Amino acid sequence: MTATTTRLVTFEELERIPDSEGRYELRHGELVKLPPPKHGHHSIQRTLRELLQIAAGKERVVETEVGFRALPEYEYRVADVAVVATSRWQSTPDDGYLQGAPEIVMEVLSPSNSAQQMLDKEQLCLENGAREFWVVDPFRKQVRVSTADGRATLYKPGSRIPLLFGGWVDVDAIFV
Repeated sequence: MTATTTRLVTFEELERIPDSEGRYELRHGELVKLPPPKHGHHSIQRTLRELLQIAAGKERVVETEVGFRALPEYEYRVADVAVVATSRWQSTPDDGYLQGAPEIVMEVLSPSNSAQQMLDKEQLCLENGAREFWVVDPFRKQVRVSTADGRATLYKPGSRIPLLFGGWVDVDAIFV
């Protein structure tokens, strides 16, 4: 659902919206209300976080629902799952947001997502610091991994996704 606006909304205006009104992203200056994630969505987020944290070690933080500012002023997005260098995570102020995209951004598809939204977020992230952008499809039980150099690989059941920092994730383990 998109709020009706006649002008671009700034990040400062987004911050003034009370938490009680819901969760929002700021997409190219447009305020977009995010629907609450359903149980299955949360389960996949949690599974991804657990699988990746083991491989990430202490050098990286793996977290869900990470707010970040890929670009200043008119952008604020939320990653379903993000991987961020620990030093970068710790340098983010407690009352602030991650600047630039996380190194790895993972999005779990929901019925409310459009292909255009996913492509837009992928491009935004990969052009602003992300090394990989994952689209996790719970309906097809597959994962598409795009990289900053323009490559994309589709991982289906029975395959393994190599991780940037070593190790891998079995696709089947994501959808248990």
